[in-house]
Amino acid sequence: MLVLLAGIFVVHIATVVMLFVSTIANVWMVGRNSTGNASWGLWMWCNNTCESLTPSEGNAASLKAAQAFMILSIIFSVIALVTFIVQLFTLEKGKRFYITGAITLVCWICILIGVSIYTARFTKIQSVSQAEEVTNAHHGYSFILAWICFCFSFVTGILYLVLRKK
Repeated sequence: MLVLLAGIFVVHIATVVMLFVSTIANVWMVGRNSTGNASWGLWMWCNNTCESLTPSEGNAASLKAAQAFMILSIIFSVIALVTFIVQLFTLEKGKRFYITGAITLVCWICILIGVSIYTARFTKIQSVSQAEEVTNAHHGYSFILAWICFCFSFVTGILYLVLRKK
């Protein structure tokens, strides 16, 4: 049982770290343009230098929503981690980690919404005004990390709901 708790704890910490990296790094999409490699994410457009990401007409609200949901997912993931530690030392024997599981599943929903908005609106080159000359665009490591965090938070959320403290 102790090994299972430690494993879940390690996966949860890894999820928090990967969420930080995927939200902060501007490598959600990568491509080439006339001056070299270009990448962009939730915040910045990077070519040789980085500048603020300006979405095309009508996509500003979608970008703000994706940013907000990714930040909320980090917040809920950290809260769930703290709640797990608190419940680990305060729960009676035989009780389940319901609160931690519920908060982790809220984090999972936030990741789903944030990454889905980004996928629907910003993976096409025409969605970013700076990216009009980019060719051979593909998903970067931040985008992939966000989807991995989506899977990890779902698994840990379900495990927290069924896990009993013995």
